[in-house]
Amino acid sequence: MERIELDFIDLGLALGLMILAIALSAWQRLGLEGQLALATARTMIQLLMVGFFLEAVFTWRNPWAILAVLMVMLTIAAIVARNRISQKIPRLLPWVWGSIAVSSAITLVYVNLLVLRQPEAWTNPQYIIPLTGIVLGNAMNSGAIAGERFVSTLNSSPVEIETHLCLGATPEQAIATYRKDAIRAGLIPTINTMMVVGLVTLPGIITGQLISGVNPMNAAAYQILIMFMLAFASLVSALLITKGIAREFFNSAAQLQKF
Repeated sequence: MERIELDFIDLGLALGLMILAIALSAWQRLGLEGQLALATARTMIQLLMVGFFLEAVFTWRNPWAILAVLMVMLTIAAIVARNRISQKIPRLLPWVWGSIAVSSAITLVYVNLLVLRQPEAWTNPQYIIPLTGIVLGNAMNSGAIAGERFVSTLNSSPVEIETHLCLGATPEQAIATYRKDAIRAGLIPTINTMMVVGLVTLPGIITGQLISGVNPMNAAAYQILIMFMLAFASLVSALLITKGIAREFFNSAAQLQKF
């Protein structure tokens, strides 16, 4: 069976699903019509723009263009994660940016050097852009969840933390339990996905490869690789972001600050 290509007529027919969703919301008086319409419009515009842009990048195959795309993706991920965590903490954005960058870079270097073993993959947008996007997205989500949980807990537990400090604990010791809990929370979505992958759901990568006609075993192998990449990058991102938050919550005199 040949690969099924979708044209704009097919996308127009697919739009009927969202029209039905908006109609159901209006019928049940859920008040979601505006949000669904906006989400539908943004999804179509953003993905079509990305499709046209990536088509040009894939054709051009210029390393600087690829690097520019990756930097834009990284910066957007960092801003989204920072906004989810807190906009009041100073110097948080550079720390989040660096944390996501480091976690993603280590993951991609390891995979390219030891797993794929294809030096040309660094300049092949077909590999580097999708893999980086998947890793960045999960590093962003885990870091944002862990960071938001950590900030919320620190702001709501000043008495407990200051009690530990008064008893001689260092700032790291006083908040160690809260940081561990936040990191665990950040890893829950990734771990849950790994537990049921292939049993309850087929992730996007393996689904896309199967639809495009790739051998099922090869598609499964790529999905295993990606799940391991996401788990590692998510953990490193959560570790680094919570480390940066912990540093910002204490001044040079080891006194707790609230944001």
